[in-house]
Amino acid sequence: MRRFCALLACLVGSNTAADPMFQDMSQALPLHQYEGGWTHFVGGGVAVFDCNGDARPDIFAAGGSAPARMIRNDGDFAFTQVPLPLLIGVTGAYPIDMDADGHRDLFVLRVGPNVVLRGTGDCRFEDATASWGLPRHDQWSTAFTAWWEDDARPVMAVGNYVDRDDPDGPFEACDHNVILRPTGESYTAQPLTPGYCALSILAARDASGTRRLRLSNDRHYYVSGGHEQMWDIASRRFLGAQDGWQNVSLWGMGIASRDITGDGRDEVMLTSMGDQLLQIAGPDGTYTGAPFSIGTYAQRPHVGGDGRPSTGWHAEFGDIDNDGRADLFIAKGNVDQMPGMATRDPNNLLMQTPDGLFVERAASAGVAAMERSRGAALADFDGDGRLDLIVTNRRAPLMLYRNVTQDTGNWLKVGLRQPGGNRDAIGATITVTTAQHTQTLQRIIGGGHAGGHLLPLHIGLGAAPAAEITVTWPDGSLSTHNIRANQTRLLQKP
Repeated sequence: MRRFCALLACLVGSNTAADPMFQDMSQALPLHQYEGGWTHFVGGGVAVFDCNGDARPDIFAAGGSAPARMIRNDGDFAFTQVPLPLLIGVTGAYPIDMDADGHRDLFVLRVGPNVVLRGTGDCRFEDATASWGLPRHDQWSTAFTAWWEDDARPVMAVGNYVDRDDPDGPFEACDHNVILRPTGESYTAQPLTPGYCALSILAARDASGTRRLRLSNDRHYYVSGGHEQMWDIASRRFLGAQDGWQNVSLWGMGIASRDITGDGRDEVMLTSMGDQLLQIAGPDGTYTGAPFSIGTYAQRPHVGGDGRPSTGWHAEFGDIDNDGRADLFIAKGNVDQMPGMATRDPNNLLMQTPDGLFVERAASAGVAAMERSRGAALADFDGDGRLDLIVTNRRAPLMLYRNVTQDTGNWLKVGLRQPGGNRDAIGATITVTTAQHTQTLQRIIGGGHAGGHLLPLHIGLGAAPAAEITVTWPDGSLSTHNIRANQTRLLQKP
């Protein structure tokens, strides 16, 4: 607790935060919802990215037993469904530029063989699974992350849930996860074992500054003997007590990573049934559970009268009011009809205050929906510099909210570009400095729950009219840029 308070002391307060407010724009979307039985109790992710080069975020939504949908953003909250290869059994998807051609591709997670869709421009896609040499396995995939180890093609990790072919399952029947490594013109699958039913995987720099894989696992099926995991990318092994890794067992659903203390190290939010666990990154490279008083545990519904524990899924940090402090959205919803858990389980919008605490504002902001929410994304759909919100639901339509918060601060959106196979500079870090704040953001693919986005990084600046941006590129080189507020900038690697 003392160390956490010391870390928070480096935060400098600014103007009083604006009260967040969202306008329900769900009717602007084509009708779509995440359907299915047991194999689609989990999943339901959404991928948000620019599929046609017009600088507007477009939407790929998993459908479960219904077809997945590709939805184009036509501007001013007008959306059109566009053709997509027929995909059934989709649990989620992540945007990634696998061939560095400037068109975003999609790694699509399924109950059954996963699919890679190659973007060809104008929001069109073709199945490139076979031509790119991706192994096909009949597993139940629920998590994904990617990183680059050279200047060619990405290394990717796929998290798999229960082994549906295990006759002694489903309990204690967690499938193995897989690392997909480029070999020549194809990919080789390397088992990542043991697997404890991963529902989220994230490749990012941890509290020690080392690039590692964090796996969040669902103890509902591993039951005992399992735990959250950390896999070291360089040494290719799981960390243990000798590395300072402390096992934590929970009903892991999603991962969100963001520096909220201003020390350059990412804190980690782990969603779960019951408590949502925020881990504070320490200067010694280890993590400490945040004090309950921080306001992020969100363990029970905040409105609706259901006093049973909540079930958290997708979590995402983002600066809703552009005050220079990261806020937190958590998608909530009962797995199906679990009697011990809340069935009226509203989503959370936790706004960070100048003292580093978080306060619940979902109900007053208009985003405390009671559907069985799963995936989500914070993205600026209308280009006004404020983060909007899309939420996917199990057996209920997509929800879309326009951020209409008044008196928000200044902002920047920063894209990165470098030559070679890692065109989007995944693995880079940007440090944003103003007179009021220092913020550090990583450029990553992965985490969340069954979905994520590949967009320019969004930074709130508060009252600052400009910011100094220092980019630590994936190869460790640095570049510094002075940028005026309220614009989108694409920074090229020198």
